[in-house]
Formats: sequence, C-alpha cells, structure tokens
Amino acid sequence: MKDNGLKFWVGLNVIPGIGRVKFAQLESYFGDLESAWKAPAAELKKAGLDNNAVDAITAWRPKISLDDEMVKLEQYGIQVLTYHDDQYPTRLKEIYDYPPVIYIRGTLLPEDEWCISVVGTRRATVYGRQVTEEIVADLVRNKITIVSGLAKGIDTIAHQVALDTGGRTIAISGCGLDAVYPSENLNLAKRIIQQGALISEYALGTKPKAENFPRRNRIMSGMSLGVLITEADVTSGAMITANFAIEQNREVFAVPGSILSPASRGTNHLIQEGAKLVRSYSDILEELNLTAVAQQLEMKEVLPATDTESALLKQLRPEPTHIDEVCRTSGLPVATVSSTLAMMELKGMVKQVGPMSYVLARELRQEYKVKID
Repeated sequence: MKDNGLKFWVGLNVIPGIGRVKFAQLESYFGDLESAWKAPAAELKKAGLDNNAVDAITAWRPKISLDDEMVKLEQYGIQVLTYHDDQYPTRLKEIYDYPPVIYIRGTLLPEDEWCISVVGTRRATVYGRQVTEEIVADLVRNKITIVSGLAKGIDTIAHQVALDTGGRTIAISGCGLDAVYPSENLNLAKRIIQQGALISEYALGTKPKAENFPRRNRIMSGMSLGVLITEADVTSGAMITANFAIEQNREVFAVPGSILSPASRGTNHLIQEGAKLVRSYSDILEELNLTAVAQQLEMKEVLPATDTESALLKQLRPEPTHIDEVCRTSGLPVATVSSTLAMMELKGMVKQVGPMSYVLARELRQEYKVKID
C-alpha cells in the first residue's frame, strides 16, 4: 500500500470525534495532515478545533503507531481512500457528512456508480423474502450493483441474491473491516469481497457498537442512486436509511404490503409520504432513467476490441458467409480469421451456423460504430 501521507489520514481517523469538519479544518489550516499530526496543542486550537478535539488528538497520538496501522491494513488486504482520491465514490462526495476516509476490502469498479441500496427488516416474512429476491435478481440482470448493510434479514437476502445471480454487491459495515458483523455472515462477507466490496469508515479494531449502524446508513444511501425498502416497520433501521436518502436528495422506493402486516407498516408509510411505489424492477429503472444501462454495458462488451474484429464484422451479414469468402474480402490470412472468429463467437458477436460459415449474432453493423463513453 502506497503511503504518500496516507498514514496521517489513517492515524487521525483512529481518534474518536475527528470527522469531516475537523479533517477539513486541519487540512485548511496546516495544508497537509502530516503537519497537523505533529502540531502542538496550541496550533491545533488555532486551526479551529475545540478543546475536546484537541484533548483527544494529544491523548491518542502517543498511543498510535502509524506504521503499525499501515502494516495491519496491508495484512487484511484493505485499501484506504480519502475523499481526494479519484477512486472515492463520486456520489458519496456529494453528501454533507461524507466520510473523509473509507476502508475497502474487495474492489470498486466504475460500473458500481450504477448502484441501488436495498434494505429492510431483520425479520423478513415469506413475502418480504420473495419480493426482495425477485427485484434484486432483475436489477442485477440489468447491470445494477446492489448496496446493503450485511445485516440479518433483507440485507443478507439482497447480498446473496446479487451474488447468486452473478452480479456485484457492496456491503457497508458498522465496524472495522478486521471483523464481520453479524459473525454468521462471515462466509457471505468473503463472497462479497470476491464479487464486490466491503466498505467501512471505521478504523481497524472498531467494535460493532449500536450507534455505528445508523451512521453507516448515510453511506449506503449517499453512494447510491436510490434506496429500495422492500419490507420494514416504522421504527426499523431501514427507515433511517430512507430518511438519509431524502436528506441527500436520493430517490426512495418502497414495496407495498398488507396493511395488517407490521413488517409493511414502514414501506406503506413511505409510499403514503411520496416514495415511489415499486411492483417490479422496471419501476425503479424507469424512475431513474436507467432502462438503457444493460444495453449500454452490453454494447461495450460487443464493441470490436481490435482492428481485426472490426474488419471481420464488416464482412459478415445476417446470412451465412463462408470463412473463405471472409478471408478473400478482408485480405486476412485464414489462421487469423479463424482464431478471431472463434473469439468473437465466445463474445456473442458472431455465430457459426454450418461448416466454416458464420453469421452476425445480432444486428451490429451500425451499433458497433457507436462510441459508448
């Protein structure tokens, strides 16, 4: 893990009570956090920190080995991002109370910008499980990344379905990433690291305290295009996430349920207050104008990766064309044409329909010329 001053961000993030505002004050006054880390109490006060923050920094600094912290992060395979980093989730930077530092186990990809948070009760009913499974699976098939909180119930279902459907999912943790809470989701967390990421704003060693979880909910909603609550009572943590989403100007979606079911009181209330009623995944995609996401990503996959692929696409038609004809018109050697067509067939761009004869697998002759940013 590269340092470049990162260890001072990590060190300050270990200290309780040093959040976004105080990070900004220190950086603005000192210019860099190395100077802030080494500054005496009097200078910290001049930077605008209150007495509690100054006392916390001066008390904690001698206890923290910055090099040891970086070694531990390396051992756990954890990447650290500050809000200055390009890889830091763009949408998360937009919220008022963004975390100045986040820890990541796994990988964030550019396509994760198309993400929806799916949350709900820890005591899911059969109905809640069914609608969560169906909607999440359909969202994943449409290239949407699923964000949730790794909690029991709806969160766990959302993560599992996303993984089982072959998609990506991100879990926001309420403790340090050297632990998994709840512990029974350890294997699920390992799968998420392989097919997405675990994210936390909390330093290594931070225990899963009750007060951490409502705060982490702002990250779930903050990095997402919208929040879907599939089943929740009015006092659940999912409702806290919905409130954060409203404050952050994110879309709120809710699945209606029986007026006799306590598990649907929260979702029904949200709908009554103006949340988008969701009957299927298409309601979400249409509201967010995401109906073309899957097609756009699919088009990226079928764009010719080389000049050779591009040349061969120009020679093929919906009607079968023999490989000898492709070689003749393209001017390419048969070995090159044969191997390239085999790779293009694996990509779904062409299809072999007879001995040495190929057709376009879809109408790509105009589409493949379109540049998708």
